[in-house]
Amino acid sequence: MRALLFVPGDAPRKLETALNAGADALIVDLEDSVAASGKAAARRQAAAFLKEVGSAAGGPVVFVRVNALGTGWAEDDLAAVMPARPYGIVLPKAVMSADIRALDAHLHRLEAASGIAAGATRILPIATETARAVLALTTLSEGHPRLCGITWGAEDLSADLGAETNRDGTGAWTGPYRLARDLTLLAAAAAETDAIDTVHLAYRDLAALERECRAARRDGFVGKLAIHPAQIPIINAAFSPSKAALAEAQAVVTAFAGSPGTGVIGQGGAMLDRPHLRRAERLLERFDRGAPPGKA
Repeated sequence: MRALLFVPGDAPRKLETALNAGADALIVDLEDSVAASGKAAARRQAAAFLKEVGSAAGGPVVFVRVNALGTGWAEDDLAAVMPARPYGIVLPKAVMSADIRALDAHLHRLEAASGIAAGATRILPIATETARAVLALTTLSEGHPRLCGITWGAEDLSADLGAETNRDGTGAWTGPYRLARDLTLLAAAAAETDAIDTVHLAYRDLAALERECRAARRDGFVGKLAIHPAQIPIINAAFSPSKAALAEAQAVVTAFAGSPGTGVIGQGGAMLDRPHLRRAERLLERFDRGAPPGKA
């Protein structure tokens, strides 16, 4: 998944528009974008939307961001949307292993009640929205069968820390948020799942978004959260491998396959070893999962 677009669960027009925005995934939001007084109505709207798009072929996969566990709302969110079979659940303020296990138990129960195959519903945690959650990132190094990625958040974390801002005068993340970002990337690699970069709130500043996407891809992120349809083309382009990159990766895999048992090969005037092979394999795996190639 490259672009994952948040859409308020209580906004039918925005939900319909989002279907054609070009995102690989939609995240129907029942948390921050919905006021407490509107939670029940948003659940009903989200369930209706899921039922409407569930049979559509070729469209984005649909997640639901529920409220955090322990708020008193998450269980009602899950009960309302699970019969409509979302692709996955985005779990905010996730204190990794403990909250993933708790959500997994809820999902097993609701899958059984709704006739959904056990384990079919994926989990995408937002893993850095509190200081406690950041410090717990290492607890999921063994991974989990439901995980389809790990993403991070800076706005709730800045509130938890009491920070005045989370970016410096140049727009770069300040120290605590660079740390949260880097730990998310490391945790995803350890859990053998995708690292998804956080939102860029200045949605009109597409040049800054592109710079942030390029930096994220450079470091190992494979996609990015979005808050506006205008961000989707930028994100998709940044995280789509070029035809040249795919060809180069395939050449590396082919070269190693032609020399089984070899630890090092010469390719294009460079000496390549097993880490280069794994990097090439991962790029091709992501392409096979549906990310179209970019321009050569």
